[in-house]
Amino acid sequence: MDYKYIEQLVERYWNGETSLEEEQILRAFFRQKEIPASLLRYKVFFAYENREKQKGLGDDFDTKILEKIEIPTIKAKRLTLRSRLMPLMKAAAMVAVVMLIGMIAEHSMDKQGESMIYVHDEYSETSSEPEVAVQQTVPEDSVKTMAVEDEEDISKDEEDISKEK
Repeated sequence: MDYKYIEQLVERYWNGETSLEEEQILRAFFRQKEIPASLLRYKVFFAYENREKQKGLGDDFDTKILEKIEIPTIKAKRLTLRSRLMPLMKAAAMVAVVMLIGMIAEHSMDKQGESMIYVHDEYSETSSEPEVAVQQTVPEDSVKTMAVEDEEDISKDEEDISKEK
């Protein structure tokens, strides 16, 4: 048998010059049982399509594909009032901590110079004169006179305003 035509078709097939009818001729030829040794190396390539058609898909193909593409359903999480307010409570706690640290730092800076400890037994008066030690720093009468002077100043200001009008 002359296989030169088949060899020419194979050569044209690899060059991409065959038609669909010629490709079908090649597939039909390589489906035969008896193929010459020189063309035997091409049998696997052309018979591949027929083998795959015969295999087909398995019964569990659909279930496997659906398992891979199926999106899992996510149930809605129930939110309680506590879980909703938790970020707000955390923020309030952080603000309280920062304020407390600031107050402690301010208090420690203010009291830096006043770190004296007063002991009652070691107290001594600075003035040796008893009159100075007992004397009040601001006399009671001066407080009253200052209040009266302030009232007089206010009444004078009111009179000046009424005269200007």
